[in-house]
Amino acid sequence: MSKVKAAIIGSGNIGTDLMMKMIKYPENMELAVVVGIDPDSEGLAMARERGIATTHEGIEGLKRLDCYKEIGIAFDATSAYAHKIHDEALRADGIQVVDLTPAAIGPFTVPPVNMEAHLDQPNVNMVTCGGQATIPMVAAVSQVGKVHYAEIVASVSSRSAGPGTRANIDEFTRTTASAIEAVGGATKGKAIIILNPAEPPMIMRDTVFTLSEGADEEDIRASIKAMVAKVQKYVPGYRLKQEVQFERFGDNNPLKIPGQGEFTGVKTSVFLEVEGAGDYLPPYSGNLDIMTAAAKATGELLAEKRMAA
Repeated sequence: MSKVKAAIIGSGNIGTDLMMKMIKYPENMELAVVVGIDPDSEGLAMARERGIATTHEGIEGLKRLDCYKEIGIAFDATSAYAHKIHDEALRADGIQVVDLTPAAIGPFTVPPVNMEAHLDQPNVNMVTCGGQATIPMVAAVSQVGKVHYAEIVASVSSRSAGPGTRANIDEFTRTTASAIEAVGGATKGKAIIILNPAEPPMIMRDTVFTLSEGADEEDIRASIKAMVAKVQKYVPGYRLKQEVQFERFGDNNPLKIPGQGEFTGVKTSVFLEVEGAGDYLPPYSGNLDIMTAAAKATGELLAEKRMAA
C-alpha cells in the first residue's frame, strides 16, 4: 500500500522542524500539506519550495484543498487553545491527530514508555517538550520501584521558546505534571520550566528528582541507562549529563516533605542534556527537537497500523 498522507498544522518552529524531519527521513508517511495562518511564514515558504501544498487560511483553508480527503494523519503544532477547534474538525472527518500542544485532549504518549498503547485513539497527545525529555526517566525508576514523588525542571534557551511555547506556560506545567503521574508512574508529580536568556544559547537541560522505595541503587541506575538508550534511537542528542546520583533516607534520618510528611527510601537525581539534530533549528533547540522526533515516531506507528488495516 502507498504511504499514508499527512498534514502539519502550524508553520512555526515546531511545525517546520517536523516538516524537515519528515522530508529528510521518510518512512511510511507522505507529507501532503502544511497549514499556517501567516502568508509570509518561513515554514510555508519552505514547504512550497519543496513542492508541498500549503494554505495560510488555517483549518478552514485545509478543508478546502483537494488533498484534504486523502489525509490520514494530521500533526497539530499550534496552541492548546487552537487545538481544541482543530481536533473537533479533524476527528469528524476520520483523521487521526497527533497533538504537539499541551491541550491534553487525547491520551498522553511518550514513545519509549507507552508508544503502542493508544494506536486506536483518534487523538494522541505528545505531552510537552519537558515531558518527552523527563518522563522516560521517571518511568525508568517506576519500572523497578514505587515512585511516591517526582519533580522535573526543564531549562531551555529563551531563543527556542516561540510565541506558542510562551502562550502555553501554564498548560505546560499542568500537562507535564499530569503525565508524570499517568505515564511516568509517580503518585505525585510536579513540573517547572525555565526560559534561560543566556548568550550564547544553552542546550536544553533537564533535572529529574524521584523519591522511591523497593529498588536498590544499581537496579535504578541500570533501568535509567536502558531507557536513555531507547530515547537515543530517535533522539541521538539525548544523554545523561553526569552519573545518576542517590541519597538514601532511613527511619533514623527521614526526608521531611512539606505537606506530605516524612519519606524513607531513595532520592534519585538525574541530570540530562538534549541536543537537537539541527534539521531546521539550531542544535541548542533540543526541547523542540525531542517533541518533533517523538511526534514523527508516533505518527509512523499510527501509519503502520492504518496500512495494515
